[in-house]
Amino acid sequence: MMCEKLDATGAAVFRDDRDIDGGDNIPKKIRVAIKKSEEVVVLLTPASVGRQWVNIEIGAAWVFGDLKRITVVLYGVSVDDPTFPQILKDVKAVPLNDFDQFVIEVTGRRKAFRAKVSKKTPKKTKKKRATHV
Repeated sequence: MMCEKLDATGAAVFRDDRDIDGGDNIPKKIRVAIKKSEEVVVLLTPASVGRQWVNIEIGAAWVFGDLKRITVVLYGVSVDDPTFPQILKDVKAVPLNDFDQFVIEVTGRRKAFRAKVSKKTPKKTKKKRATHV
């Protein structure tokens, strides 16, 4: 549901369970996807909030600093949870119930990005922004 809604904005959505093939180097594929992304969406649930891979992906996105927007989507956890990643404490989290509003915000950022790109590049070479989920 989340990926489909983000896809509908025109964002190129990377999802590890869908976009990594058998035999691929998983850490490398995720690292490359995060590096290419302009936004990273992290879904934190009771099952994922303390997982090593989730924290590694968050850390990889965080390393890029101001180059990445990291959005935390919460389902069944809060920022007060003791296992909530400390590096995301200052990021405004989005409750899953408010995800549609977040999609509207992404749509606005996509429009602004397309307008910026169209001023710099010929119309036939518009870039598609990537979002890692």
